[in-house]
Amino acid sequence: MRFHHLLASCVLVATSFSAGAQMLARPGWKGNGLSEQPWWKNAVIYEIYPRSFQDSDGDGVGDIKGITSRLDYLQSLGVDAIWLTPIFPSPQKDFGYDIADFTSIDPQFGTMEDFDELVSQASRRNIRVIMDLVLNHTSDKHPWFVESASSKDNPKRNWYVWRDGKDGSTTVPPNNWLNRIQQSAWQFDPKTKQFYYHYFAVEQPDLNWRNPDVEKAMFDVARFWLNRGVAGFRLDAVNTMFEDAQFRDAPPLPGTNEYGEPARSQEYQRNQPEVHDVMKALRKVTDSANGQRVLIGEVYTGSTAEMATWFGAKHDEIQLPMDTSLGFLNKRNAAAFRKKMTEAQQLKLDTPLFVFDNHDRPRSWDRYGDGEHNAEIAKVIATILLASRSSALIYQGQEIGMKTTPPTRKEDVRDPRGLAGWPKEKGRDGERTPMQWNPGENAGFTTGKPWLPIPADYTQHNVELEQKAKGSVLNWFHDLIALRRANPSLHEGEQVMLDQDAQNALVWVRRSAKATKEKPPVVVACNFSAQPVTLQLKKQVTALGIRGSFMRSLLRTDGGMGGMNLDEVKLPPFGVFIGEVRY
Repeated sequence: MRFHHLLASCVLVATSFSAGAQMLARPGWKGNGLSEQPWWKNAVIYEIYPRSFQDSDGDGVGDIKGITSRLDYLQSLGVDAIWLTPIFPSPQKDFGYDIADFTSIDPQFGTMEDFDELVSQASRRNIRVIMDLVLNHTSDKHPWFVESASSKDNPKRNWYVWRDGKDGSTTVPPNNWLNRIQQSAWQFDPKTKQFYYHYFAVEQPDLNWRNPDVEKAMFDVARFWLNRGVAGFRLDAVNTMFEDAQFRDAPPLPGTNEYGEPARSQEYQRNQPEVHDVMKALRKVTDSANGQRVLIGEVYTGSTAEMATWFGAKHDEIQLPMDTSLGFLNKRNAAAFRKKMTEAQQLKLDTPLFVFDNHDRPRSWDRYGDGEHNAEIAKVIATILLASRSSALIYQGQEIGMKTTPPTRKEDVRDPRGLAGWPKEKGRDGERTPMQWNPGENAGFTTGKPWLPIPADYTQHNVELEQKAKGSVLNWFHDLIALRRANPSLHEGEQVMLDQDAQNALVWVRRSAKATKEKPPVVVACNFSAQPVTLQLKKQVTALGIRGSFMRSLLRTDGGMGGMNLDEVKLPPFGVFIGEVRY
């Protein structure tokens, strides 16, 4: 059954809301010595790509019931919330990011009843559900755009960005703007003799956010899902919502773009100032809902200072803009990581959300691995993600060391981006392969033919085997998350980076504002090199006013049990040691 109107949801809203209301109303985690704080501060959020997580009906495509069936696993891992990429009705030209109905469920994923059951069952396990809210565009099959394209006089014409061609031309676009894959961002409509703007695929026309009717309609969409008990929204491509009001031509840039073509600025297509007014207004919508809801922003900024603007001058915009500048450095260099982590700590009143993996980028296993120590390096990355002062985003499969498996032939490509850009652009299929649950048929993902091939290494990298292996990447994630939640210094303490063996080691101290013998400071030391290192940390730790010279081991990757002296912290190749300073 599909629900197309807000009114039709009323019968189910009470059920879904009552299931999640108590959890949403809680200010934060209590117990284990932790003070109250908003739940999303220092939360562990797990991204689910529904098509590839778990198939429940054998059609080869993951679905909502499949997600529900795996909630016990997510609870055992220790996540606070799951973020679902779009599950709305869609022609699937961009695998769900081309939305044809914002207030229904695509039948391939299930029904609204299935969604309400997911929210209910997740709530019982203290897991919140976050939806993907695509504000920038719709599908060209959405009724709004169908109306908009029907005539220049249609009431919804101004819901999208329509322009005459340059000098009235029917072949020359209004300006030289390019879309995401460096093709023209304008599509000519022969019926109405105008061009419409699309930052992404031609089937994804941009909404006109300068029209207040668009804002009202999209905010009503947000209220619809808030009333169903969702904990908030991940805002897709939020910095592309507005374009330059004068539609000026983009100036050239030196060099070439990622496709080897002359580079061109997109300064008139992204990061326009009006978007911040919309974020403030949307924040008021989410804040007005019962309980604590969160806005997570896909903003892709180049610096911490730029990212900080998305929190709002009065901390009244996005609570968690994604900090990808650290996770996508794509070079295994301790000094570069130290610089980025130091910058992130300048956000005194706000919390960064560190991201190393998602459904749009090659996996960190491949970007940072050296082919020999990949598992050890994955543990270093997990430590930075989960033992630093930040909220953390884990992408499904990251916790078991899934690798990127891109197609090698165009006929195997499913991602529209890969189909349009092949061979320069391989697409994103490689990071979207099905979750590897066990060493059985199709990795336990489906009883049918999976929509994407299962990677060949699934018999070595899967949840079932790694849960049993003491030193696995999965158990390192599990233990890190448990320690993060239980230890006050790691959960809420400040972070101070230490400058020690700058090229090979990354070291920091976490400490509570009121450190005591019961809440001692914690030192985290990571070896970024393939050679053993020995660190002398006593002098720098003492300079921070921290007494003591011995660290009691909390977690270590070498399998040892004992502590270490601050003046002789020995780390094996790509080793990690986390210890409490004792005196």
